Amino acid sequence: MSISKIERSPTDAQKTGARRHSSRGIALITTLLLLTLMVAMTLGMVIAVTSDTLISGYYMTYRASFYAGDSGVTIARQYMLNQLVTNATVAVGTSFASNAAPPLSASDASTTLTNVLNLYQSSASASNRQINTGQGANSWPGSFYIVQTQAGTPGTTLAAPNCTPVFTTGAATVAPASGPYDCGANYPKCTANCATFAITDFQYKFPYAVTAIGQSNGSQQQLVEDSGQLVLDIHVAPSGGKITAFSAWGMFIDQATQCDGSTLVPGTISGPVFTNGAWNFGTGGSYIFTDKIGSVSPTFGYQFNNNCDSSSSQSDKSGNQTIAPTFQSGVSLGANAAPLPTDSFSQEQAVIDGIGGCLPLPCTTPTPTKTTLHTYLADINGAAYPMSGASGVYLAYTPASGGNTMNGGGILVEGDAAVTLTASTSGSDAVEVYTIAPSSGASTTVTVDNTAKTTTVKSGAKTTVISGVPLNKIGTSTPATMLYVDGNISALTGPSSGAAIQDGYGITVAAAGNITITGNILYKTEPVTMTQNQIPNTPADTLIPGSNNNQVLGIFTANGNVNLNVPSSGQNLEIDASIATISQGGSGGIVNTGNAINTLNIVGGRIQNSIQNINSTTRNVFFDRRFTQGNFAPPWFPSTTITGTPSDSVTSVVPSVQRTQWVSPIS
Repeated sequence: MSISKIERSPTDAQKTGARRHSSRGIALITTLLLLTLMVAMTLGMVIAVTSDTLISGYYMTYRASFYAGDSGVTIARQYMLNQLVTNATVAVGTSFASNAAPPLSASDASTTLTNVLNLYQSSASASNRQINTGQGANSWPGSFYIVQTQAGTPGTTLAAPNCTPVFTTGAATVAPASGPYDCGANYPKCTANCATFAITDFQYKFPYAVTAIGQSNGSQQQLVEDSGQLVLDIHVAPSGGKITAFSAWGMFIDQATQCDGSTLVPGTISGPVFTNGAWNFGTGGSYIFTDKIGSVSPTFGYQFNNNCDSSSSQSDKSGNQTIAPTFQSGVSLGANAAPLPTDSFSQEQAVIDGIGGCLPLPCTTPTPTKTTLHTYLADINGAAYPMSGASGVYLAYTPASGGNTMNGGGILVEGDAAVTLTASTSGSDAVEVYTIAPSSGASTTVTVDNTAKTTTVKSGAKTTVISGVPLNKIGTSTPATMLYVDGNISALTGPSSGAAIQDGYGITVAAAGNITITGNILYKTEPVTMTQNQIPNTPADTLIPGSNNNQVLGIFTANGNVNLNVPSSGQNLEIDASIATISQGGSGGIVNTGNAINTLNIVGGRIQNSIQNINSTTRNVFFDRRFTQGNFAPPWFPSTTITGTPSDSVTSVVPSVQRTQWVSPIS
């Protein structure tokens, strides 16, 4: 019997096991492939992000350097233009007659170039060259410097100007020799009998080039070049002289005798300065004048230990000592004296009529009589100013049962008084409040509201509302207030905290006698900077854009001093005003009659008959550059007539820039 083999088919389990056996290692390979792919993708992303970061960082650094360089070009160019404008605006004693010096010359260009290089070249102070300081503190970090010479660039230059004068002739006048003129060596000369010809306008064109290198936080640098012409259109008085307010000077001293043993206090002095005498310099420190300096004396006094030299030179040496003031905007020696006001009658008259007597100067202003005061002034009750001149507060208004009407320029206080000035509000209106405390009787507050056009007088329970506000009626009538005290101001101050002078209000405070300042008197909005680099890369007393709100204060006495008398020793005092203590034959000055002051800041200027002791550790005077050309001043501020032979007064300067090339090659 034979046995047959029986063949069996593999079971499903066997088949599955076989498949599993043949698939071993595929998952590992797949995982490794996916891991490799992920690593490659990650590496690609890292490379891409890193490259993008590097490119962005480089671009940001480049742009920061570019903006720093471009800012540097603008800053340097504007500095040069400002310097030239300053040199031309105060031309006291500069004659435009034949064979005389013009308002600007080649030396102005060379001096300005030296100054701008000293301020902004690579060796200058780093703070001058930063663009992220002051108001720009949160901007991208960066700095710049300018270069005088740089391979392949024009560097930084300011060339002597070309100038076109415009002159007029009369019947007895011979025209100047023919041009072309550069207002330097080729300034127009008269050929004969032409002393009366008058030049009325000049157009100066100063070729310039500025090369600035901007730097960011990194090592990246970017060069920016700019070139063209700085243009100044200058108009001058065709004959006679120019009437200008004394506020046009940062410092004016009437009486200063050459080599009398006294010397000017060293330091930086901003604003135009002038004396009807002579300037004396000593060895106690350095002198820096940012604006033009002038004197009637044709020479300076250089006071050394035991001797004093009289010299027209801008420096002097004795033994191993040298006195070398820095005159950033030039000098004008041997100028004509500036006539002084005889009294404050114009200011008293301004209370009555808003004009101030006879204009233009020179003229003789009569003393307002008791009859005139009686006719035009009234007190809070509507009673006329008494013929006896009794103490009290009076305003130039017409009392009437149907409504009171303001007629004149302000407030007259008869007798001594203390005065507080306060910038305040009435509802939504910005107002100015005068708190007047006479030596006898109740205090009076006068609130002037330029918006509502009302003047409100209050004393005790009595209130009188007057329609209208005090007006300056010289030319176009504008709101302004004259506060005249026919006696001494025993205390003049602002509020215990806050501003004294409201935006939009023009005020002059005048007194027949002394004015004693006992506390801070501040503008609500400061018109100029009080620290270097408050606006990046600018000096102190730079005009702040948008801050000229016609807020202005003048303080004037013709027959007394402005006394400083603070409550406690060692405190600071700030006075935002142009201060004048000046008259013909007067001896007025700013003098400390009380406690020692730590820091005295004046925002405006000081005009004095004589220099006196202020007993202050630090004194800063920041010239209010709104006064530069004398076109803006405190209302009814004392004025003078600047004369030359036959004409010497710049009346306007219009600056502009003609850019012909701007290049920023990629470095």
